[in-house]
Amino acid sequence: MRSVLQQLPRLPLEGALDLTYRCNNTCRHCWVWLPPGAPDEAAELSLDEIRRIVDEARAMGCQKWKLSGGEPMLRDDFAEIFDHVTRKAVSYSLNTNGTLITPAIAQLMKRKGTKMVALYGATADVYDDVTRNPGGFEAAMRGFAYLREAGASFIVQLIPMKSNWHQWDAMLELAKSLSPHQRTGAAWLYKSSDGSPARNSEIDRQRLSPEEVIALDKPDPSYSERTAAGCGVVEEGDDRLFAQCIAGRRDFHVDPYGQMSWCSFIADPALRYDLRKGTFREGWEEFIPSCADKVRGGQEWKDNCGTCDSRGSCRWCAVYAKLETGRYSAPIGYLCEVADEAEKFKVEWQARHRRYFKIAGITVRVESDLDLQETRFKEELTRFEVNGPGDDNVTLRHHFELPDMKGKDTGEELYRKPPWAISRKNGTWFYKGISPTAGDPELHRVAVFSPDHTHATIYSPPRDGARIGTDGWHSLSLFPTDQIWLGPLLADRSAVLMHSAAAVVNGKGLVFIGHSSAGKSTTMELLKAAPGLGATILCDDRNVIRKWPDGWRVHGTWSHGTTADVSPDEAPLKAILFLQQDTKNELVPLTDRREIWKRLLATLIKPMVTAEWWQKELDVLERIVAEASFYTMPFDRTGASVPELERLCR
Repeated sequence: MRSVLQQLPRLPLEGALDLTYRCNNTCRHCWVWLPPGAPDEAAELSLDEIRRIVDEARAMGCQKWKLSGGEPMLRDDFAEIFDHVTRKAVSYSLNTNGTLITPAIAQLMKRKGTKMVALYGATADVYDDVTRNPGGFEAAMRGFAYLREAGASFIVQLIPMKSNWHQWDAMLELAKSLSPHQRTGAAWLYKSSDGSPARNSEIDRQRLSPEEVIALDKPDPSYSERTAAGCGVVEEGDDRLFAQCIAGRRDFHVDPYGQMSWCSFIADPALRYDLRKGTFREGWEEFIPSCADKVRGGQEWKDNCGTCDSRGSCRWCAVYAKLETGRYSAPIGYLCEVADEAEKFKVEWQARHRRYFKIAGITVRVESDLDLQETRFKEELTRFEVNGPGDDNVTLRHHFELPDMKGKDTGEELYRKPPWAISRKNGTWFYKGISPTAGDPELHRVAVFSPDHTHATIYSPPRDGARIGTDGWHSLSLFPTDQIWLGPLLADRSAVLMHSAAAVVNGKGLVFIGHSSAGKSTTMELLKAAPGLGATILCDDRNVIRKWPDGWRVHGTWSHGTTADVSPDEAPLKAILFLQQDTKNELVPLTDRREIWKRLLATLIKPMVTAEWWQKELDVLERIVAEASFYTMPFDRTGASVPELERLCR
């Protein structure tokens, strides 16, 4: 199956430009480095050449640039380059070690974009030892101060390795004191671009152990399956190592000398296009696609990485293999060990952080940062627990830290009524938990749902994680009620969630409908108490009616009212009964479709009312009205109605 990216037009949407490979630091882990006064400086792109490349890329659709090095600020014309690039881009990112930031550059950095400033240690002795630049720590701290004084936001990028691993926690604390935004750089180190044995030996000494790599960069078992296109992916039966990568990429890289490729790690001249001798368009449209057939894995790749069961957990890529061994097709022993640790982590993580529940034929996979083996779920939820995935699966992934939503565009707001403000952008749904207090900007929860509501990432405040430890897990989504996300799912599956009571009698499903005091819970209690009846109570407050190939079925939910009995059972729908408290007990067939429609519509659960959702649910209700059997049910509390219901279900 072709990936979504492969179905989109192949446009160069994002460019990476290394301004220089020269750097004032001499970091022990660095894979590409030249000294500040290296003669290669004369071969670097001029300001005018960079402007031309940026303009040509912009004309073809480039919207974002990543600026890096070496240390990009070593260039005397950095300010002019930065100004031109950022004016010709929708967004940008910049990587720097921060030691060359001046007050003037800090003012320039106020331009909206992503600035990542590296941190190599928490103290001067460690930082300067890693960078082999005496005074480097002091210069970096000065650079951070200039950025803060200018009001330029930035991300502190922590770079892990053996020489600073012993003070990693202190580095995290320092980073938090410098900026509200932090990220961790690559947890494993690449070998040098020039293949220097001395540099590679130093990089080897700085590599963290496989266990430390996984502890720092935990794989996400939610997304363990590799995508159809991406780094390191090779289509089954095809040993062209870069074919999928090139087809799926919408980005490109330009080195300091005008050589263009699809990846910053490509050093082979045969796989780089000289922009000084041709146009950007030719490089993107003709040269890069032609590289798809140039590198094949052959037998070495087929016997090793191409048939390895751990590929889904491995960070191997042909460019890394080339750096590591000099061969694109070779396995990387270190990454094999990292992959083994990743597999162990996934198995343990899934056992402790994943549980499955099934409702109305939909299996819900709940994943959480919390250890779910030590977390108590409310009893009504545990009754719906199952052992694994089903035919129709939904994933709810929980984190207990609220994201920074300031300035984030979440699209058109479609619904606002506390506790929710719901918007949609490019099909993605954003649920923001808002305060009922006017003017209160605090968010109490944020959830991001896929267009079809089958995948959600839910962010809750840390205090909720602590509360769960005491009170237990009260809903699968941790929303006040799960119906707000169940509603759209059910609408897509020819199903409705009804304010109702439901029970199974003699294998047949009965749905009882009435207002809040009509007697739904009372009817459930009467069925439970009936001697020898053996009725199964599905739920006394919320139930699902769903169309299946063999007809309509009623399914229970965990959202109960007075009667605590709930069940994940289901049964063919026998009848829908409208309750009416009376002094007599009987079942009266109801055939007035207008009356039925009016009563059903009044009890439809409306979690989020949009035109699209309404149309789907109205279509389902119309079919229920046309195809189901309906009765009015006058009854009293004597239980005399039970024999009538039993006869109906014979």
